[in-house]
Amino acid sequence: MFRKSLLGAAAMVALASGAALAQETKKEVIVNSDGSYTVIEYPVGKEVVVNLTPASTLATAKGTARVVRSADGTKVYFDMSDLPATVTGYHAYAIDPAGMVTHLGPVTVTNGAARAEFTTPMNQFMLAVSPMEGLTAISPANTVFTSAIPTGYAVVPKRVSENRTAQVAGDVRFKYDVPLLNISTFPDTEREIKMKFDGQLSGLEGKAYIDREDGTTKIRMHFDDMKKVPAGKKFVLWTVAPTGEYVKVGQIVNSGQRDEAEIKSETSLTDFGLFITVEETEVMVPTSRTYTVFRAS
Repeated sequence: MFRKSLLGAAAMVALASGAALAQETKKEVIVNSDGSYTVIEYPVGKEVVVNLTPASTLATAKGTARVVRSADGTKVYFDMSDLPATVTGYHAYAIDPAGMVTHLGPVTVTNGAARAEFTTPMNQFMLAVSPMEGLTAISPANTVFTSAIPTGYAVVPKRVSENRTAQVAGDVRFKYDVPLLNISTFPDTEREIKMKFDGQLSGLEGKAYIDREDGTTKIRMHFDDMKKVPAGKKFVLWTVAPTGEYVKVGQIVNSGQRDEAEIKSETSLTDFGLFITVEETEVMVPTSRTYTVFRAS
């Protein structure tokens, strides 16, 4: 009788331990309730197929990524289809447990399909695809695909990187008061917004052309009279999301030899502000004062 009691007690303890382990595993997987955090560790010598979840603006699009980790690095093979016919390219990113974003490279889109291959030294990461180059953080507003959690894998706990936070905070030296353009009120045809520079760049004029099309917004920025400003300056065009996140759209380096120049890009943001800084070096966050801000009216 005593032996049976012991066996029964042991069984109950094992059952309780199993239940606790299951609860702990479930808690570990769901880092964000919306599923937006999907960093996993990839095993050596095994191919892992990751489904890419499309944004609501690309609901019919499909995408997968094959990830193969070896002793000397990790290969990532992207395969996407049913993309908008007007899209010509995206950018692929890997995000580590601390939220650090690494640009894997550009992805060329041809006739609504795209394939690309990249190598990274990382072994713990999630994947994202964006129409924008130079992202320092990802969000639903600036991505068109994010990786899902493969069956049988648990996410890696988030890691706080104090150095990364301090670096970003230290780089942003100016407060940017940039109004949203209310893109939803723009017509379906391309809209022109004119602006003029001030301060030491007085005399420089430019135009931005905004065109909403198939879930994306195309941005084309045209500069006039470039010879009026000092050579070697980097003119950087930024978007700012309603959440306050800055994204580098593109840049032009003034060689002093041309009078006109142009930046072309696109974004999946449904609304944003648009502004220009003039930088001395390569930057991924704005560090100078604003010389012009775009206003819809």
